[in-house]
Amino acid sequence: MAESTPVSVILADNHALVLEGLRSLFSAEADIRVIATASDGERLLDAVQRFRPDVVITDLQMEYLDGLDCLAQIRQICPQTRVLILTAYTDGQTMQSVLRSGADGLLLKTDPPEQAALAVRQVMAGQLVFPAAVRRWLHQPPPTQPAVVLSEREMEVLALLADGKTNAQIARQLHVSVNTIKFHLQKIYQTLNVSNRTEATRWYMEQQSG
Repeated sequence: MAESTPVSVILADNHALVLEGLRSLFSAEADIRVIATASDGERLLDAVQRFRPDVVITDLQMEYLDGLDCLAQIRQICPQTRVLILTAYTDGQTMQSVLRSGADGLLLKTDPPEQAALAVRQVMAGQLVFPAAVRRWLHQPPPTQPAVVLSEREMEVLALLADGKTNAQIARQLHVSVNTIKFHLQKIYQTLNVSNRTEATRWYMEQQSG
């Protein structure tokens, strides 16, 4: 009986010790193979584009692009790649951000080391991997609504969206690609906690009238 191909994994974290620790951990697992590591978001996206891994484990906080920004772009570059977010933060706002981002799972840096290998196997089996202590945040609204902050470019995109323009028209006006507009919209929807153009437009109109 032929041996199955090991699960290919890319690791991303801005701390060399974390990267080395995870790489060492996975080296003892016959069914998991680390094919690349990255120390920031841009390098991670380059590696995903090049190697098309089965699983990415990425730190939430990184330079240039954070883990959730990378997740959104990985979904476009390589949709079949499973993404596990790694974090030391266990506050409600962080947990909700990860849960709503569409990540395949969450690993806490306080978890036992063997949890990482188990999580890789679970996401490859089609499971969502979230610690039991985190699941309570899934349906629980934050106690106070945080202030919404959009970047200048995101506000430009939103203004054109509210003006009834299509993604292609917005892209032409801002001299960027349609994929870039889609990425901005995904970020806007996530920040505003809305799910479509109509809800985003309503939010924008309310801000303008306020």
